[in-house]
Amino acid sequence: MQTQLIKSSDRGYADHGWLKSFHSFSFADYYDPARMGFGALRVINEDKVAPGKGFGTHGHRDMEIISYVLSGELAHKDSMGNGEAGGANAGVIRPGDVQRMSAGTGVMHSEFNHAKDRTTHFLQIWIQPDHRGIAPSYEQKHFDAASKRGKLRLVAANDGADGAVTIHADARLYAGLFDGEEAAELALAPGRLAYVHVVRGALSVNGQDLTAGDALQVREASRLALNAGHDAEVLVFDLAA
Repeated sequence: MQTQLIKSSDRGYADHGWLKSFHSFSFADYYDPARMGFGALRVINEDKVAPGKGFGTHGHRDMEIISYVLSGELAHKDSMGNGEAGGANAGVIRPGDVQRMSAGTGVMHSEFNHAKDRTTHFLQIWIQPDHRGIAPSYEQKHFDAASKRGKLRLVAANDGADGAVTIHADARLYAGLFDGEEAAELALAPGRLAYVHVVRGALSVNGQDLTAGDALQVREASRLALNAGHDAEVLVFDLAA
């Protein structure tokens, strides 16, 4: 087993006033040639959006984009009609929601915190798709705390298994909540990569202690063992090598 610990303090950071963002991988003005991604995982940005502020309309192509809200709300609107009156989806993302937008051939969207007195705290995740030029699409599902308590709940997968949102990449994303004696294991197929990102609290992964913002890159392992949590929330990516 090969592991690499990435401390929270090693991430890139940008303060735009209305937006404070930590970058796990190279993004925008933050560039580190050693941190360009891991497998198909390309971006994990931990963003805090000030009240009444947000990302204006902008475009994406050929990327699977997942939003995971930790606190507050994020209003999403896009060129597919999501977030519009009468649209297919309301487009408001809240804690427990997982939103997937496949940019494909191109999509325009905006994200906004409409609250007047509350910061929105969320993770923006980009995964490179298996195929370029697919039709843009959108999906949003809620996974309550009970489904993640003391276990790893599949929330995104290329086959949409177990009610997960469907991503167009050879990747599986799990979310879990761990405290005290709660523990879980995840088997990894030969040749797979794993990336563990602690969202908050503290957790031990294969004997390595992690705290909020820390990540562990894992190669050549047959399993992940998660335990010794202290109010921990974690995301685990199972990725093709």
